[in-house]
Amino acid sequence: MLVRGTVVVDSTTVIADGAVVTDGSRIAAVGDAADLLGRYPDHERRRYDVVMPGMVGAHVHSVQSLGRGVADDTALLEWLYEHVLPMEAAMGPEAMEVAATLGYLELIESGVTTCIDHLSVAHADRAFEAAGEVGIRGLLGKVLMDRDAPRGLREDADEALAESERLIRTYHGTHGDRLRYAVTPRFAVSCTEKCLRGARALADEYGVRVHVHASENREEVTRVREETGMGNIEWLHEVGLTGEDCVLAHCVHTGERERALLAETGTHVVHCPSSNMKLASGVAPVSEYLDRGISVALGNDGPPCNNTLDPYTEMRQASLLAKVDALDPVALPASSVLEMATVNGARAAGFERVGELRGGWRADVVGLTTDLTRATPLHDVLSHLVFAAHGDDVRFTMVDGQVLYDDGEVTTVDAAAVRERANELARTVVR
Repeated sequence: MLVRGTVVVDSTTVIADGAVVTDGSRIAAVGDAADLLGRYPDHERRRYDVVMPGMVGAHVHSVQSLGRGVADDTALLEWLYEHVLPMEAAMGPEAMEVAATLGYLELIESGVTTCIDHLSVAHADRAFEAAGEVGIRGLLGKVLMDRDAPRGLREDADEALAESERLIRTYHGTHGDRLRYAVTPRFAVSCTEKCLRGARALADEYGVRVHVHASENREEVTRVREETGMGNIEWLHEVGLTGEDCVLAHCVHTGERERALLAETGTHVVHCPSSNMKLASGVAPVSEYLDRGISVALGNDGPPCNNTLDPYTEMRQASLLAKVDALDPVALPASSVLEMATVNGARAAGFERVGELRGGWRADVVGLTTDLTRATPLHDVLSHLVFAAHGDDVRFTMVDGQVLYDDGEVTTVDAAAVRERANELARTVVR
C-alpha cells in the first residue's frame, strides 16, 4: 500500500508532499510522493492530509473502560479502593473481555497502534484474546496484588506469580510478536516484598518487562517510607524493579536520589498528565527527567481517571502543564512531546523499529484529516498535532501492515456490538 500526504517521519522530520510504502508488515520506503508513485505504480493508494507514525499509549487500563466517568472528583486512594478496585473485582470473564475490547477500539480509533496495558488480577486471558482479535500491538500484564487489596483481588504471591508465568508461556510473542508480556505489580502499597522480588525473578527468567505504578500520590509515597524507610523509587530499586526493562507509570513525587537512580538505571517513566491533574496527584518533573537523559513516554491511564484514551489530548496536556509549572513558555515543546508519544513509548514497551516512519520499520501508520475549521490555517503540522488535533481526526490506522481502522470503521471486530454489550455490562459491575 502507498499512503500519501504530509508525512511526519518523526518528531523533527516532515515531508510536505510525501508517501509511505508498506510491504507486508514492514515499511518498504518513505520519501517524496512523486518519486514513490513512480517506483511503486501497482500499490494500492490512499491519501490523507497528515500521515504519521502510530501513537503509543504507554500506560493504559483497558479493562477499566466500563468505569468511564465513575468516581469523578475523588482523591486517588479513595478513588482506587472504594470505586475502581471493587468494579474490577465484580468483573467476570465476559466483562473483562468486553471492557478490554472497548479500550482497544478507542485506542485504534484514536491513532494508537501500541499500548502498555495494566490489566487486572483475574481473567487476563480474555484481554490478551481481545487484543489479538482487534489487532493492536501491546505489552500486557496481569496485575499482582497480595496485600491491601479488596475481596476478590487479593492473591497469594506464589499463586499470582505462577499464573503470571502461565500467561507468559501462553501469550508472550504471539500474533506475530505483536503481543508481549510484562510482569505487572500494581504498586508497592499492594505488594509484599516477596511479591516484588518474585516479579523481578520471573521477568529475568523469561526475559520480559516489568510495568508498575510508582510515586503517583503523596499518601502512597508516605506509606512506603513509613514501611520501608525509603523513598518509593528507592524501594523499587532495592527489590529489583528498576532498569531498562522496567516501565514506571507516573513518578510524580520523586527526590533527588530517586531521580538519579532513574537516570543511572535507564528506567522508563510514563507521564500521565490528565490523570495526574484530575486526581490532583501533582505535576511530574518531566523536563528535569528529560534533561537527565531519562526516557519519558506518554500515557492516558484509565478511562475512570481521564476520561479518554485520546493521545492527542494527552500531548496537549503534557506540554501546557509543563509550561505553566515552570512558568516557561518554551518548556516541553511540540517536538519533545511527539517523541514521548511515539518512539519513547515504543522503547518503553520494548518494541524495536516502532514509533517512526522508516524503511524496514514496522508498518504502523496513521492517517488524519485536517479538513476542519480547527485546523485552519495550518502553519506547522507538529504544532497542529500537539495543540489542536483530536483523536477523532484519525481516518486510518494500520498495525503491522494490517488496516484496523478505515474511514470511521473498525475492520476486525463489530464495534457497534461491543459498545452495546459494554453499556449492558457496565450497569452490572459499576456500583
